[in-house]
Amino acid sequence: MSVALALLVGAASVPTAAAPPVMNIATARASMTGSWTGLLEYLDYSANKWFGIPVKTVIEDQGDGATTIRKSDFDDGPKVGMVRITTVELFDAAKGTVTTATFRKGRNAELTNYVTHLDGAAKDATHWTIIEETKSDDDNRPAMLRLTTVRDGDTLETLKEVDFLDDSKSQWLKRNRTRLTLIK
Repeated sequence: MSVALALLVGAASVPTAAAPPVMNIATARASMTGSWTGLLEYLDYSANKWFGIPVKTVIEDQGDGATTIRKSDFDDGPKVGMVRITTVELFDAAKGTVTTATFRKGRNAELTNYVTHLDGAAKDATHWTIIEETKSDDDNRPAMLRLTTVRDGDTLETLKEVDFLDDSKSQWLKRNRTRLTLIK
């Protein structure tokens, strides 16, 4: 009996590999925490070419598994100068939504509610795609907005697309994107 007990105790003390974190939107969102640098890009429709300006972004997890604060700084040219956009995001796992409140000096605050989901199978906390969609306005027109965020290791890209609702077309137009690299 003591040999069996010794084997049982010995087996219990063998280290096992830690289980990978459960991949869900909360885990993916938490993985964005950190300092990032890259480009804020706009599509020139006439040239069909992306033009970008440098941007620095800091994403801070607020420790509750739901709230993050994103601060992005960029130079918007000689007339406007340095711009800071601060966005507070609240993720509701039960509803599958993200509510954002966006603040920028000289503009009204924007409150947006997105339906969100992981697109496909996420490999791990640094390889996933999140899609967020909402009905809103763009360019003073009613539109569906779609944000597609792809995390691929130390890179993070968010593409904003719009589908205007005041025409007969069902067509997603690329609007802008941010392409960021994690600062180590």
